[in-house]
Amino acid sequence: MNRDEASGPIVRAAGLVKTYRPEGAAPVHAVRGVDLTVEPGEFVAVTGPSGAGKSTLLHLLGGLDRPDSGSLWLDGRQVDGYREARWAELRRNHIGIVFQFFNLVSNLSVADNVELPALLAGRSPRQARAARGELLDELGLTGKENSTPGELSGGEQQRVALARALVNTPSLLLADEPAGSLDSKGTREVLRLLARFHRRGQTIVLVTHDARMASAADRVISFFDGRVVDDAHLGGGTQRPGAGVADVLKLKG
Repeated sequence: MNRDEASGPIVRAAGLVKTYRPEGAAPVHAVRGVDLTVEPGEFVAVTGPSGAGKSTLLHLLGGLDRPDSGSLWLDGRQVDGYREARWAELRRNHIGIVFQFFNLVSNLSVADNVELPALLAGRSPRQARAARGELLDELGLTGKENSTPGELSGGEQQRVALARALVNTPSLLLADEPAGSLDSKGTREVLRLLARFHRRGQTIVLVTHDARMASAADRVISFFDGRVVDDAHLGGGTQRPGAGVADVLKLKG
């Protein structure tokens, strides 16, 4: 999905529905008929209380879960009917995902964790090493290449996870509570890094219950009971990319 060949939004969802049916329990209506559009270069935060369905929505956008009904387009291609193999290819090449609990491979080094997605996407070992080296240097992780995740702090692990998500220069970065398990310093680190890549044109959809994280975005979608209840462009739609982060980072916690 080359942006030069695509036009219009990076994400377009129409009527997405997802209901979970736990055995012996009432159905859980996680996503109820959601319409959503994300334009290239936007930084969108989806916020709301625990259990609102935010993470389910993100998982639908990344193909980690399938909608019961509704349609989904990524870079102009309808993808809701894709099988897992095609979704896996999309995630390797076009979608980066960062999770709350890092999801790094514990017995692999930092270098291998970051290089692996590039190798799986068909890049040569030399290209994978070069991309890894550039990202780790930029994220302040030079010298940690041979460490394992368990030897790193939480903030360092999340930076490795971000490098892994960005190594294939994805069209779309999905971040699911990326600072949810970090202290205030780690939260500020994540905000700075997301802001940096956003200023370069990276499209980001961030799920968070943290108002400070949400206020770093250009646009905040309030999610409640599986539905979009508000959709606000911060700064009246005139805010330059990343501008909100400068104010947010003044907050100390």
